[in-house]
Amino acid sequence: MAPRYLIETFGCQMNVHDSERMAGLLEQAGYEAALDERDADVVVINTCSVREHAEDKLYTRLGEIRVLGEETGHTPVVAVTGCVAQQEGEALLGATNGRLIDVVLGTQQLRMLPDLVARATSNPFPEVRIDPQNDVSFPLGIARRSDPVKAYVTIIEGCNDHCAFCVVPSTRGAERMRRKGEILDEVREAVASGRREIHLLGQIVNHYRAPDDPGCDFARLLHEVDAVPGVARIRFASPHPRHTSRPLIEAIRDLPRVCKHLHLPVQSGSSRVLAAMRRRHTRDDYLRLVDDVREGIPKIQLSTDMIVGFPGETAADFEDTLSLTRRVGFHSMFSFKYSPRPNTLAGKRLTDDVPETEKTARIVVLQSLQREVQTALHAREVGRVVDVLVDAASRRRRSDVSGRTSGNTVVNLPGDPGWIGRTVPVRIERAGPNSLWGVAAG
Repeated sequence: MAPRYLIETFGCQMNVHDSERMAGLLEQAGYEAALDERDADVVVINTCSVREHAEDKLYTRLGEIRVLGEETGHTPVVAVTGCVAQQEGEALLGATNGRLIDVVLGTQQLRMLPDLVARATSNPFPEVRIDPQNDVSFPLGIARRSDPVKAYVTIIEGCNDHCAFCVVPSTRGAERMRRKGEILDEVREAVASGRREIHLLGQIVNHYRAPDDPGCDFARLLHEVDAVPGVARIRFASPHPRHTSRPLIEAIRDLPRVCKHLHLPVQSGSSRVLAAMRRRHTRDDYLRLVDDVREGIPKIQLSTDMIVGFPGETAADFEDTLSLTRRVGFHSMFSFKYSPRPNTLAGKRLTDDVPETEKTARIVVLQSLQREVQTALHAREVGRVVDVLVDAASRRRRSDVSGRTSGNTVVNLPGDPGWIGRTVPVRIERAGPNSLWGVAAG
């Protein structure tokens, strides 16, 4: 019987895709996916360090795996990968007395996983590999894609911006671009495997410039991907406001397969806080960009990221965040309470001086406002017919399926799981704060 692996993934789309890659590497080495953690010979925990208490969650999970091993008499090889692995390195072994972890693998060393896991079966000493790696190529066809409809395709690794709150430069390294030819080959391979939607990934995805074609920036890359036969939709994450150029706006407007949704992380509505965050745009810069985007793409739907309680944020700064939220009218928002992260400029230089109770009060107010905004925007869709790419069976009702509009709004409707992967016209009948309900219109 082939050895079995289990991968547990925390965090962003990049981590999800890294897990798909690691699954492919392990299967290439002769492993099979485990259906239950009790059967796993290898457990890979792919970590994220963006949120507070990420390390505590990891140690809790390691303890659960140890207890399970004691109960079953079957102790798997445990590999910790991802951003916490890159951030903490050998310190993870010290925190667990070297007893719970066999392999610590950084974000830039994924290809070493099968070899290190194989060695761990006979090596009593844990191995740590967190060295930087400039080569961002990856063997074509190795990734075991976890979604039947969409395919993640990384175009940039790392980041050079060093926003004060962000761990990415320390956990993902400096910015490195993938070759355009390799990206397009992966898009074609994904389409050939039946995937209908391509998600281009990068820490600042719209800063892309092809190393094998200096004239190809991100807008040009969208043209190239849009021309690949079989692609139904193209999404990307996550762009930066200051790299959102006129050619990019025009590409989103003009290219038929590029979704009419743009995620523009603002992080705060206060110019003073934005300067402290090193975001390199002001409130007015952002609002001008929003106006330009909406003028250029009238049907665009916008989403954003917002942090409350950043060091030094006053009640007036927070009011600026609320007023910007009202002014823009985001279709969705990811909002977070600030927490100091290791190896960030804010963590090293700024005092976390907003009380936790105040952070909680502010995020409750912000999320309540955003809920009102979303509810009102969704209500406008009732009675309209929208195209929905069906991507999953409903979690609530077996007779329903769900999918997303081009603008990235979730729509639930009665339908057959055989519709997954199809684009269906849907008449919207009801709206809620987080999703829409409708029926197939044809």
